[in-house]
Amino acid sequence: MARTWRELFITGHDGAGAAEEEPPEEQRGFFRRLRENLSKSRQALGAELQATMFQNLDDEAWERLEETLIYADVGAATTARIVERLEAEAASGDLAGGEDLTRRLQDLLADAAGTGDDRIDLTPSPTVILMVGVNGTGKTTTIGKMAWHLQRELGKSVLLAAGDTFRAAAVEQLVEWGDRAGCEVIRAAPGSDPGAVAYDAVEAARARGHDVVICDTAGRLHTQQHLMNELTKVRRVIAKRLPDAPHEILLTIDATTGQNGLRQAMLFREAIDVTGIVLTKLDGTAKGGIALAIAQELGVPVKLIGIGEALEDLRPFDAQDFARALLDPGDG
Repeated sequence: MARTWRELFITGHDGAGAAEEEPPEEQRGFFRRLRENLSKSRQALGAELQATMFQNLDDEAWERLEETLIYADVGAATTARIVERLEAEAASGDLAGGEDLTRRLQDLLADAAGTGDDRIDLTPSPTVILMVGVNGTGKTTTIGKMAWHLQRELGKSVLLAAGDTFRAAAVEQLVEWGDRAGCEVIRAAPGSDPGAVAYDAVEAARARGHDVVICDTAGRLHTQQHLMNELTKVRRVIAKRLPDAPHEILLTIDATTGQNGLRQAMLFREAIDVTGIVLTKLDGTAKGGIALAIAQELGVPVKLIGIGEALEDLRPFDAQDFARALLDPGDG
């Protein structure tokens, strides 16, 4: 069953004050949506991964598999490791073709998709989460949805910081999400110093007893060095007010950008210590394998995925479910 919000977050207690855990049928329902919304990626893989096509595990079969995984943006290095592993197991007699191959491939994809510490620690009080990313990746929407789930699923008091002071629409959007989620929003006049907004938000959270602060930042291209430098300044300002903060730095990546998203992540990681990835718009791409490439080539865990517009379509990333949704031809 799908990973739950309580399993994503470390709270230091057993959830006192939180809402009831979502029932199994809701978790199964999410897997069905995940599978449906990964249909483009699954169809791209499925054309080559039909069990009948791999009864003979010859050189041609391995080449087709390799090409298919690369097309799905699994990444050349990750693909090579997976195919070499499958070839070796087949040569030793440990692996047959057909459904046996598909099951083993699913296991290896799940292993590749999981890396590092993929949980978010909420034990610091307040916990400060800094959100960064390129324009149009769904960063502000992700903040609003995450705040809603933190309050609904874990009973946490969340404060939002409208640190995108250059785009009025971003502040308005965050305020709307704040109203929807029942969260207070700290904001400033257009063009204000985003570091000052983050500082004020941390100060307010400490004074008012909020559990979590989520700081929005202006979207920026990874090639805009002056704006990347600004992120490091925001981080320093937060740390000055609260040592060890921000406790989590989440980078939103648009899955439809494929390998370009991977390059973005590499440069953001160089500029600021990204601790996790939010992979959005997976429902609109045949390149779902980018989740594996990011995990393997960056060593940064994917922690959240977005597969649609609904609140329920932002979910904790589950490597096993993700691999199964990519390959499972059944009804979920």
